[in-house]
Parts: sequence; structure tokens; C-alpha cells
Amino acid sequence: MAAAELEAALAAVAQQLERAAGAERLSEAPGCLETVRRLTGLFREALPREMADENIFQSLLKILTKASSEIELVCKDSTELITLDTCQLFIAECFRCLRNACVQCAKNQDIMRNLGLIEVSVHFIQLLHGLEVQQESLLAVLRCSLQFLGNLAAGNGDSQNSIWKCAFPDLFLNCLNHHDKKIITYCCMVLFTCLNSEKVRELLEHKNLNIALAVLNTYRKQLESEWSITLLELIMAKISENNSMTNDEMAVLLKDAEFFASCFQEKCHDVLKLTSATKTEDEEAIVTIRLLDVLCEMTSNNEQLEHLQTYPGLLETTVDTLRLTHLAGKQTTNIFTATHSVTGEAEISHPAVGFKSHLIRLIGNLCYKNKENQDKVYQLDGIPLILDNCSIDDNNPFVNQWAVYAIRNLTEKNERNQDVIAQMEQQGLADNSALKNMGLEIEKRDEMLVLKSVRKNPTS
Repeated sequence: MAAAELEAALAAVAQQLERAAGAERLSEAPGCLETVRRLTGLFREALPREMADENIFQSLLKILTKASSEIELVCKDSTELITLDTCQLFIAECFRCLRNACVQCAKNQDIMRNLGLIEVSVHFIQLLHGLEVQQESLLAVLRCSLQFLGNLAAGNGDSQNSIWKCAFPDLFLNCLNHHDKKIITYCCMVLFTCLNSEKVRELLEHKNLNIALAVLNTYRKQLESEWSITLLELIMAKISENNSMTNDEMAVLLKDAEFFASCFQEKCHDVLKLTSATKTEDEEAIVTIRLLDVLCEMTSNNEQLEHLQTYPGLLETTVDTLRLTHLAGKQTTNIFTATHSVTGEAEISHPAVGFKSHLIRLIGNLCYKNKENQDKVYQLDGIPLILDNCSIDDNNPFVNQWAVYAIRNLTEKNERNQDVIAQMEQQGLADNSALKNMGLEIEKRDEMLVLKSVRKNPTS
């Protein structure tokens, strides 16, 4: 379509929208739905978006405001659901039109924000969320309005701040707990588009904990896990900070820790999908890996460590997962198979690199100065398992160091665990050179085998 022809088409549409906006009721504006649909189609192209005048968006704002009032009136009379359904079809098309008009067009984003379309959209979402009817037309309005907010926020910091101010926390909490998968996904899109470091701190405040947990619940419901991965990485950054925490912040993290532990226990076997070369981007497996990273960081803090050391089943699950991945690596050649490059220069790019190292790290953390957990690992035959994973492995950088750490925590003031390792060495089940590399050696005292620490000779 030539520019002149396009300009005439937009002008004609603008006039029709203006007449519809001036009607007392939407039902008195015949053909308005088709007009908006035509505009939606035009806005699929960049040039019409750039040529659109502000009066088009002013008319759409008036129409949506009028529609909001009509819905509020209709909701008072349950016999008018058919009218409500028709009204919602029209509203959904208005949001589709606005959604398309925002795509890579900062001019339109700014116009819509300044006109107050964010406030109207948020009001619509909250209004429709409160309706008990579950018509497809209602779901379409919710989906399209969230898509509109997502496009409005994309690459536009002012719009992101305005949406956050209007939508946080109520809109996010309502939509993240919706039964419709698309609504949850689109809500996550809006949430993460608006996030920055300041908003992450607000998101992780005690009063807003339910929003963060609702995002992670999408992982449990088998939805797309991209947002869960992103949130876990943000939380990782938060808990890795050296800043001191208030009591309220610590209470939030302790509650988070329980949730992360339960998610890890429930989904840990998903990581075994990565034994297949075709599953290297499996999002559920990657979320499991990120959950383990978070738990390792959390158990590096004494207060959070003590809380997780007593979390039911976490230690058992971690040992079991180490055993399963170790066995999987021995049965076939995959990312869990120990490898060692002769040159030492091999670089492996895979989401599961370091996974077994981190399992051993978590076991070591959970056993730190904790006799009950030390004994659990003994009962689970976890000590031989850890010793079998202490050799150099390109797929698990620093696995030897984490094995040293874990063994020391397992044997500290625990004679039975020390004896297990000593007996293994005598029977040839534990590599003496590996023990020496770990800074340990076996010494015979009065017919007893004793495990002790040794200093390594300094290298020249």
C-alpha cells in the first residue's frame, strides 16, 4: 500500500473510531468491531504504526473506558451474559490493535502511556479477573491485555516503571495464580520485562514472596520454564550479595529455601534427560540445575544452612541424585561420564557441567558439623560414592576440591565414617593416591586403621 493510500486509510479508520467513541453505548456503534479489526491488520506493518496519529489511540481509550463501565453494569445482572460476551469480543480486538501498534515503536508506546492506557488496561484485567464466568471471550481479553502491556514495556523504561507501579503486586499475583496457562505465561512476560535490580529487591521482600513463589510454581505445573530459570538466576544474584540482611529478609529467604528444596526433591530426576544428546536445552532439567545452584549458595550461609540441614529428605535426595547421575555416566557416554583432556584445554559447553560437583558440595554443606547428617550419608553408602567421584573430570570442574571438602565434613569427629574410608583403602576400594591428593592418609595404630589429615609438601 502506497504512503498516500495508507494515510487515507488511517484517516478513515480514525473517523470511524471517533464516531464509535462518541456513541452513548458500544451497541450503538455498528461496524466498530470490523473497523478495529482492520486497524489491527494495518498495525502488523511498521509503516502504519509510525504513521498513526494520537487521535486513534485517544478514541481507543474512550472506547475501552466506555466498555469498562458497560461491563460493570452488565455484571450486576447475570441475565446479560450474552451482551457481556459480545462486549468482550470487541474489547479483545481493541487490545490486539494496541498490542500490534506498540511493536518496536517507541512513539506509540509513549503516546499510550501518557494517555493513561496502562491504568485502563490494569483496571480491565482486575475487573475481569473478579468475574466468576469462564467464557473464552473473557480469557481472550485477559490474554490480549497482558500481551499489550508486555509490548508496551518492551525496551521502554518509562513504560516499565508505570506498569510496575500500577500492576505490582495485585495484578501479577492474580494472573500468576490463574487456571489458564497462556495468561500465566503472558503475565510472566510482563513481570520479567519490567524487572530491574531495584524491582528484584521489591519482589523478594517478605510481603511479596507469594509472587516469586507463584512464578516458580509454573515450573511444577509443567509450563514453560524460561521464567523460572530467569527468576532463579536473579535470586542467585540476590543471595550471593555480601550485604547484611534484616530479620525480615532472612525470614523470607528461609521460607524460599524450603520451597526450593521441595522443588528440587520433586524434579531432580529431570536432569537425567540430559543424558540424551538431543535434550541439552531441556528447560525442566535446566531449572533443576539452577535449583541446585541456589541450594548450594543458601547452605553456604550459616543461618540458612542450619535451616536446610533439617529439611526432610533433602540430603537423601541429593545423595540419590548423585548416585543416579554417576551410574548414568558409567552406563553410556554422556555429560555425566568422567572425562579428562590430555592437554587440559578442553572447553565443554553444556548446562550440566559441574552438576555432580555441586551435588557433592551440597552434601558437604549439609554435613557440616552435623552428626545426624554424617550418619545418614554413611547409611546411604554415600561415602564410597563420593570417593568414586574425586578424580579429575572435565565435565565437573573442582570436583576433587568439593570431594575433599565433603569428606572432611563427613569425617569430622565421626570415627565410624573415618573407619569406613580406612577400611576401603586397606581393601583396595579407595585409591590411596586419591586420598593423598585430598590431603588424607591412612595410618595404622595399635591394629587400628586411622584416617588423618596431612600437609602436602610445598612445591618448588
